Amino acid sequence: MEPAEKKPPAVSDLGAWGMNVVSSVGLIMANKQLMSSAGYAFSFATTLTGFHFTVTALVGWISKATGYSASKHVPLWELVWFSLVANASITGMNLSLMLNSVGFYQISKLSMIPVVCLMEWVLNSKHYTTKVISAVVVVAAGVGICTVTDVEVNAKGFICACVAVFCTSLQQITIGSFQKKYNIGSFELLSKTAPIQAVSLIILGPFVDYYLNGRWLLNYSFSTGATVSSHSCHIIFS
Repeated sequence: MEPAEKKPPAVSDLGAWGMNVVSSVGLIMANKQLMSSAGYAFSFATTLTGFHFTVTALVGWISKATGYSASKHVPLWELVWFSLVANASITGMNLSLMLNSVGFYQISKLSMIPVVCLMEWVLNSKHYTTKVISAVVVVAAGVGICTVTDVEVNAKGFICACVAVFCTSLQQITIGSFQKKYNIGSFELLSKTAPIQAVSLIILGPFVDYYLNGRWLLNYSFSTGATVSSHSCHIIFS
């Protein structure tokens, strides 16, 4: 008689779920405090994303150096493609958070569910059950109602939210494709792409941010609070 397969305890699942919620909410609130005019007015969302990925790349390097994670081969051109999509995704999310209310930012993230389903259907000919389609329609309707009734929505913020939702949905599909194609975990994939994303965003970020808000990073007056909030974002993000 074969031994029964061990299942992870419910407490472990609950703890992982709780940490995910706490870290996600903490990252959103820290970023909002850092970037909003009522906070530290650090309106350099693209550069901030580059800082995030610098820390992530360092964590990935330490993980590989200590043997915690293994390195698997992924063609460079596919890593660059994924990095471009991921950069647009996270930069769009940060800009959406900076330009919109936290409520609209969260609602726009929900719209990724129907967008991912639609893209899966178009790109991979994936079909869904009637129950799944009904649930997606309800989510899409709720997002539409909240978007129309949210008085804080502005044109620039809405465009950034749309770009973020599209690129994030494409990123999710690409991650699934890479995991099946190269048998690679999400952390290992992030460790490979983080250095590319960090370098590209730190170099291009200040110019993109200047185009968006007319301010140079070097002219920003860093305070103790802004520096602490920025480092808190890096730690939570990683």
